[in-house]
Amino acid sequence: MTQAEIDANVASVPDEEDMVVDWDNVTVEMPQPKAVLNMRVDKDVLEFFRRKGKGYQTAINAVLRAYMKAHEDRR
Repeated sequence: MTQAEIDANVASVPDEEDMVVDWDNVTVEMPQPKAVLNMRVDKDVLEFFRRKGKGYQTAINAVLRAYMKAHEDRR
């Protein structure tokens, strides 16, 4: 794709139409390695997340991270 085609595609998404990216100053942040965890949760909680489909473990992690951040800010 040309830069003009990329810009047109980005502009066609309503949420992104005003987005300007300075690619010369973009940094890449690699995700932290995940820890393997075996834990017990209520079955209905697990089923709730599984019904969301692919990525449910990532969603669980995001909920836990939000909880962690909310409680870190209180310190």
